[in-house]
Amino acid sequence: MAYEYLAEWFEYLNDDCDYQKWSQYFIRGLEALQAGRRGLELGCGSGAFSRVLTKNGYIMTGIDRSESMLTKAAQLAAREGLSIRFLRGDVRDLRALPAFDFLLAPNDCYNYVPPAQLGGAFGRAAACLKRGGLFWFDVSTPCKLRGKVADTVSADDRDDVTYLSFNRSEGNAVIMDVTLFVREKDGRFSRYDEIHTQYIHEEAEIVSALRHAGFDVLNVEGHLGENKEGSDRWNFICRRA
Repeated sequence: MAYEYLAEWFEYLNDDCDYQKWSQYFIRGLEALQAGRRGLELGCGSGAFSRVLTKNGYIMTGIDRSESMLTKAAQLAAREGLSIRFLRGDVRDLRALPAFDFLLAPNDCYNYVPPAQLGGAFGRAAACLKRGGLFWFDVSTPCKLRGKVADTVSADDRDDVTYLSFNRSEGNAVIMDVTLFVREKDGRFSRYDEIHTQYIHEEAEIVSALRHAGFDVLNVEGHLGENKEGSDRWNFICRRA
């Protein structure tokens, strides 16, 4: 299972992401679009975005496939004295959830959904939103996955953990063989392995699937609102019709 072992180290290894700045980008957009206060974060991982939004007055629920990620999310939220509900679930099969004001799915959540299942996943998202509710998600672009990730090796070597990812292309997907070497209390290192599969989605296919699921696409923009041309990330900002 992806993120079974990486969950413990995910935010630590991504400390260059600037979750605070990234979250403020969403908050400014949600406020400008009058999205409401009750939000659901899909693919919430360890809950970094949900924690920042909660501190800014939003009532957040997080959902993720990984039990390890949810455990870490609950720990971090409790450490900061935050009340956030975390649920285990898959964006392809969301069930029995109330109608939220907005859904947020940052940092590649839908890259983990195969293209053939994307339309169904968007339909599930629509069912979790009130009419007029906002759906905001991003994907890593084809340019990034094909040109910067596929057929490369990623590495991050620190005193307490080493991260290695051997990435290969396979059809419309990028397979990432991830290895962690974690320093134990006695100084020895333990090895953990997991596989991540991210799928390449084209913009036109995403927009078509969104419209079929009942969404109006308000805007498509790059990371943190930059021009989408040449950006490593596309943000799709949509409203349920």
